[in-house]
Amino acid sequence: MGHGVSVAGLSHAPPLAPCPFFVTSSLLNPILMIAQEPLTDLSATLQTAFDRLRQHAPTMAQTTARERIDRLKRLMHWIDTNKPAIYEAMYADYRKPTAEVDLGELAALMGELRYTIKHLKQWMKPQRVPTPLSMVGTSGYLKYEPKGVVLVMAPWNYPFNLLVGPLATALSAGNVCMLKPSELTPHTAALMNRMIADLFSPDEVVLVEGGPDVAQAMLALPFNHIFFTGSPALGKVVMAAAAKHLASVTLELGGKSPFLVDETADLSKTAEILAWSKYFNNGQTCIAPDYVLVQESVKTPLINAVQKAVERMYGTDANARATSDSYARIVNNRHFERVKSLIDDAVQKGATIRLGGRTNAADNYVEPTLIDGVTDDMRIMQEEIFGPVLPIVGVRNLDEALAQINSRDKPLALYIHSRNQQTINQVLNQTSAGDTVINDALLHFSNPELPFGGVNNSGIGSYHGYFGFQELSHRRGVLRRDFGTMKFLFPPYTDRVKKLIGWAVKYF
Repeated sequence: MGHGVSVAGLSHAPPLAPCPFFVTSSLLNPILMIAQEPLTDLSATLQTAFDRLRQHAPTMAQTTARERIDRLKRLMHWIDTNKPAIYEAMYADYRKPTAEVDLGELAALMGELRYTIKHLKQWMKPQRVPTPLSMVGTSGYLKYEPKGVVLVMAPWNYPFNLLVGPLATALSAGNVCMLKPSELTPHTAALMNRMIADLFSPDEVVLVEGGPDVAQAMLALPFNHIFFTGSPALGKVVMAAAAKHLASVTLELGGKSPFLVDETADLSKTAEILAWSKYFNNGQTCIAPDYVLVQESVKTPLINAVQKAVERMYGTDANARATSDSYARIVNNRHFERVKSLIDDAVQKGATIRLGGRTNAADNYVEPTLIDGVTDDMRIMQEEIFGPVLPIVGVRNLDEALAQINSRDKPLALYIHSRNQQTINQVLNQTSAGDTVINDALLHFSNPELPFGGVNNSGIGSYHGYFGFQELSHRRGVLRRDFGTMKFLFPPYTDRVKKLIGWAVKYF
């Protein structure tokens, strides 16, 4: 759910200064922390770790549901007993409020773990499939087997959830894993190092810290599956690397997710949801509303309602919002400058700030901001914002809104706020998005009964619940002959055999 993993030569700017790293080959410690060393040495070190995982993969594939569930339970227990350390690490990385750690990092993750533990035994059972009449005498079933060696590359915006969640899914399917946390949240990465060391052997899970050079070296390895969360631009790099080994991929990307409001919406409720979902985690959420399309007749009332909602949540004046302990920060100065430049560009081209707009580079602070009067030539309407800045666009009717949505790449999320079922149906039928939420926002990520994922530019593949187990498994089709034979159709193709074949083609 966001951006973060850097690949050499393709990050928008140089990464943060690297943390000190070291290499350990201890069988008791699965953490692989790469020193600043020549690329050839780095590649060799990673290859050694990869080979160990690959050698153990067949053994891991044979683990029972009980053994996999035990791993997930140990993971849950570690998280539960280390919450204070998780809170501290994320506050140190970008002042993430404790409540938002619970809501954005832990609640959905722990719910996912509980759900998987409850259902995994059933998921792992072979699934019988119907036998068509033409296959009389046979039976078929699906056997779920692990992909093998899985690479998980996680971003910085939800650094714990978006590394541990895919890890848990991969383990539930019986895979071994190599993990790459983001270098932009070093305190959280260090904490996850300790977690992996506490819970797993190095032939099951290996965690690698480092920057773009490490990511590049990892992508050169012949993984069976790559699970990447990040930007569409880097998603293309990951997919190209996977193609060299014909590895399957799960790409959780992003894009500009629209938030559609018509004249029938409950504006007070909608404004509360809009303000919360946009400014949660300082807007650094891949499924955050990226722009609002609102019917002109209710545009001003919606702006006023959002302003009031922001005042209730974060403070009635600029100073109160700047000192609110409920408001996170942009992850680093590079991303702060990027978000600030989006505001500056919009204002210079004629947009009007209706709320906020104040910034503080020393604190990587961008105030909750509403911008009106935006146009398509502004960068804020061309790029994913990934910050606490919300453009509001008035539309005359639904057709105009649909044209706006369909003129862009397919979004990761689409939000519809309306009490008109005909409008809701029309939006669902005439657009495409990874997921859609009606009269709410963000919550679909926490529902394990729904697949979470994008479409085309916003992602490939989906996960959560059974969908994640399927995503990280290979569905092997198995057909068994129980009785009879197809001998009567074998050569030589006499007139009688040809007649039987023609009869089979016609009726079966």
